[in-house]
Amino acid sequence: MKAAQIILIFLTILVSSCSNPDVKAQLKIVGAFPNLTFQQPVDIQNAGDETNRIFVVEQKGVIKVFQNNPAVNSPKIFLDISNRVLSGGEQGLLGLAFHPNYKDNGFFFIDYTAANPRRTIISRFKVSNTNLDIADKNSESVLLEVAQPFSNHNGGQVSFGPDGYLYVSFGDGGSGGDPDNNGQNLNTLLGSIIRIDINESSGNLNYSIPPDNPFVNQNDKRSEIYAYGLRNTWRFSFDKPTGKLWAADVGQNAWEEIDIIKEGGNYGWRIMEGLHCFNPSTGCNENGLEKPVLEYGHNSTGGYSITGGFVYRGQNAPSFINKYIYADFVSGNIWALQLSDTSASNKLLKNTNLSISTFGIDEGEELYFADYSAGKIYKFEEEGVSSVGSLIIPKFQLFNNYPNPFNPTTQISYRISESSFVLINIFNSLGELVQTLINDYKQPGIYNKVFDGTNLTSGLYTYQFISNNYIETKKMLLLK
Repeated sequence: MKAAQIILIFLTILVSSCSNPDVKAQLKIVGAFPNLTFQQPVDIQNAGDETNRIFVVEQKGVIKVFQNNPAVNSPKIFLDISNRVLSGGEQGLLGLAFHPNYKDNGFFFIDYTAANPRRTIISRFKVSNTNLDIADKNSESVLLEVAQPFSNHNGGQVSFGPDGYLYVSFGDGGSGGDPDNNGQNLNTLLGSIIRIDINESSGNLNYSIPPDNPFVNQNDKRSEIYAYGLRNTWRFSFDKPTGKLWAADVGQNAWEEIDIIKEGGNYGWRIMEGLHCFNPSTGCNENGLEKPVLEYGHNSTGGYSITGGFVYRGQNAPSFINKYIYADFVSGNIWALQLSDTSASNKLLKNTNLSISTFGIDEGEELYFADYSAGKIYKFEEEGVSSVGSLIIPKFQLFNNYPNPFNPTTQISYRISESSFVLINIFNSLGELVQTLINDYKQPGIYNKVFDGTNLTSGLYTYQFISNNYIETKKMLLLK
């Protein structure tokens, strides 16, 4: 079946529909880090460096880092460039991406708005040589600057694709209705998603152009452009198993849309808004335009500003695997969209009162999202029964210690959902018992215990959690 036929099938499905026979389990939204609150969070990332940390971007120009542990009490400031950032409305520090080899080179990339003149800056920074939780704010290397004629539609996503190239989304320049028709102008980066090679420089550029970009060496066309005709793609994401690039494009006055981005694709703005003619309002030329895979209208059952998410690949909500989870910033609705070669389904998961500004995943592919207004981070858990049988929510959970590496103390946390006897032992690299940290009967809850390695030598240690028939072991590194 052709793509156009697929589109016609699933665009008849109303966004407000709650019927989906394949999903019978109940989705629960829980506070991921109940002790933490952020100021206007706009991005959630992990570094992919096996440290199991979470990075939260605050719009004012601050990035905070903390261990992926629900009991964490306070984040650290990874980077503060608020004095360089023009923040407010749709401007600010908007995106963060870690180099695929971040563990070795320490490079990360950000997207932010600056003033005088107003412009978007794409920069590279480097982590401190002595502290993994602090970036060197003096290490900035500007890759690209794009003038912004208006204060809205800044785009803001930066993300590495499976090909190792950096992808960046730019809005159409702002105002309303794309007055300069930037979305259809291949001589500007506005209204596009670009693709650049940040590992090489070329001429006077601090990056190079991938040789297979669709508009390389074509007159009056920017070689950086990967796809265009986009109004304001606030959030996009790659689905690693399939390689698909999912993008949520914020609409004008009537329609929000989700696109599967293809190389060289023209996604229609400002000719069309979603599946509808915009300029002109009727009889527009749709030839050669890539249509959205889903649209929803501006109303309470839909929303007014789409927030793109991820195809779910985590473990907390098994019946939502392979589904694209996304939301609306204004209505607070959260949906799951699933595509196949022959069909599609869209399900309203939750109607919330949250201002959902962004989604993000951790190193284990678990999904999180941020409430812009309250500054809280949430995650999904599932309970009940799915079409594949009973889902068992773990009764016991051992979290990664923090900090790790540590000197001389670290916090070990765990959760139990029923009253039980708990034993936690510490072992050295030879498997010898170093200390029994906990040997007690506990009531349900989340517990924290500090392990003191003052009298121990540097090296690798393990801590083993035992409760009833459940056993889990994790590693930690003492560095003196």
